[in-house]
Amino acid sequence: MAEDILKNWEKKSAEKAKLYARFLQKPDKNAVLKQLPDLHEEAFSKIDCLACANCCKNYSPRFKTPDIKRISRVLKMKEGDFIETYLSLDTEGDYVVKSTPCPFLGSDNYCSIYEDRPSDCRRFPYTDEDVFFKRPKITLKNASFCPAVYYVLEKLLESAK
Repeated sequence: MAEDILKNWEKKSAEKAKLYARFLQKPDKNAVLKQLPDLHEEAFSKIDCLACANCCKNYSPRFKTPDIKRISRVLKMKEGDFIETYLSLDTEGDYVVKSTPCPFLGSDNYCSIYEDRPSDCRRFPYTDEDVFFKRPKITLKNASFCPAVYYVLEKLLESAK
């Protein structure tokens, strides 16, 4: 069942992008919020992030000031040196990694700063919080590269029928 849902998920997600966009425009927010925690857990019981790591390979989280302070301390670097070595400002004025894949991603898909990773990484892919429908563009983008987002969207559409 879940395996069927996840089979060729990238292609199916691209084909259903417009359907997802329509669904996210006017979701039954209370119903969706109630379902998200369980669907999030269900998705991650079936999907191994270490087998994927698309998020770390293709995109960057925002590094907010507390993240920069914490990670710099852990890496025993001055904040300015950390920023200069690893980060750049994006068009929205947020610090992001200079290059992809993320410099903290190992060849085994493990994160070398996992315990101290940025809050965006901790929260990703937002499938258990209201960001899921409050920021539909982010959800749609995430569905294109994260099987967990695709899975949750599919289950929400299924239950909306």
